[in-house]
Amino acid sequence: MSRLAKILALSTALAAVAAITAACGSEKISVPKSQAQLYRGATLFNQRCAGCHTLSYAATYGSAPNVRTAQAISGPNFDQRCERPIDRVLYAIENGGFSGAYMPQNVVVGQDAIDVAKFVATYAGRQAPVQIGVPKCQDRAIGTLPPGSGTTQVASAASTTSPSAAAAVAGAAAAAGAKPKATPRAKKPATGTGKSAKGKTAKGKSRTATSSGTSTSGA
Repeated sequence: MSRLAKILALSTALAAVAAITAACGSEKISVPKSQAQLYRGATLFNQRCAGCHTLSYAATYGSAPNVRTAQAISGPNFDQRCERPIDRVLYAIENGGFSGAYMPQNVVVGQDAIDVAKFVATYAGRQAPVQIGVPKCQDRAIGTLPPGSGTTQVASAASTTSPSAAAAVAGAAAAAGAKPKATPRAKKPATGTGKSAKGKTAKGKSRTATSSGTSTSGA
């Protein structure tokens, strides 16, 4: 290769590197700021999840481009993986993914966790390969979160109270508030022996009186 060709090749390589660098530096969150909750979720995802996950809408590229070169901390590529419904995403945030091996639990909490879950559920899977018979991610329902979601204290309290324990507590409370019923007094059973004894006594008295009167008159 001539010297001129080498110089041209080197110049082309430098230009390519400069273009790539400029492109990387210009990567920004592509969620409209007018969508306040989704934009906030994208910002939090960029700050807390960029090292392990790819999601272009948050300008993060932490997933391994090739599974053969993936490391243990390489997380899923959310550009190609659908994450719906939203409660699935919140579960992963609270429990360190689905394996709990590398992702820390509660990487974001409270309203931050809800915002990140809403963002991921909304924008993940938009580059997922089309599968016959499987609806596109955008066509699946995002779903809703139950009241109290994102509060780990509420979740832990609910998980430690079993239905049987709750029923026992309710039963004890009801028993404590209820007035005890009065026990009815047992009636004394009537016996024929008592009546006959009284009859005999009365007859005995009358006989005594009669005999006494007879002896007096005879005297």
